Amino acid sequence: MPVNSRYKLVRLASGVNSVHSVEHEETFHPVVGPVAEAEALYVRQLRLLQRMQKETGEFVIWDVGLGAAANVLTVLRAASELPVKIRIVSFDHTIAALRFAFEHAGELGYFKGFEATIERFLAQGAADFQLGKASVVWQLILADFPSLLRDSLATRLKKPHAILFDAFSPAKNAAMWTLPVFSDLYRLLDPARPCALPTYSRSTMLRVTLLMAGFHVGTGHATGEKEETTIAANTPDLIDEPLGLTWLERVAQSTSAEPLIKPVYRQARLSPQSWEQLKRHAQFQSAVR
Repeated sequence: MPVNSRYKLVRLASGVNSVHSVEHEETFHPVVGPVAEAEALYVRQLRLLQRMQKETGEFVIWDVGLGAAANVLTVLRAASELPVKIRIVSFDHTIAALRFAFEHAGELGYFKGFEATIERFLAQGAADFQLGKASVVWQLILADFPSLLRDSLATRLKKPHAILFDAFSPAKNAAMWTLPVFSDLYRLLDPARPCALPTYSRSTMLRVTLLMAGFHVGTGHATGEKEETTIAANTPDLIDEPLGLTWLERVAQSTSAEPLIKPVYRQARLSPQSWEQLKRHAQFQSAVR
């Protein structure tokens, strides 16, 4: 499929434009748009600016699902007046969505002020630059993310303080939402470096998957028409509203709770083995006997 036919611009209900993937039949940042969603889901929810200011070295962000780069550019614009060092590693299997979006920079709006940076990033797969008071290193890794997590390259990457997880939905891209993927991702984190991972989904299956992978999991901020999203972290200190017993009780009744093991989407009740493992998670131990 030619690159220019894989994506199209769409006008959202909020009145702003976004990119639609024809192949996956999904729109990037639907409803409220790219910038508003990124501000709510990542900048404010992660308390990024406050956490960056406390970091004496580089603040490292893993951007899982580069897409059209709205998440990265929104984060950078928010941090531009802080005297901080930021390292962003963007992962994707293609850069075609970014190329398409940049061709329509005027209609999308969020590229303003980043034109030279994007041109360099597209040409070189990396860009080092000064943005206001912030020093930024931005690199691209084009690869199959689930496979990359088990490659030695992943172990050599600087450990993240935050992960922007923005893959296509499990129904369209099941390979990115399996228990092995999140387990591998959790193992790569530095236990001594607090790291949070927000994502737009609030599904029971996802939340069970994150918990079974080792993360602490909580209710995430609302964005657009979603009343809540999901946030996970390697420490409970980064979770404002942790999932509790009421949620755990609902899981036992859910018809879509068992994590995906293989990259094939399906819905299933939680198995007895998964239920026992879930109950033993440290997040519930103080309340579950």
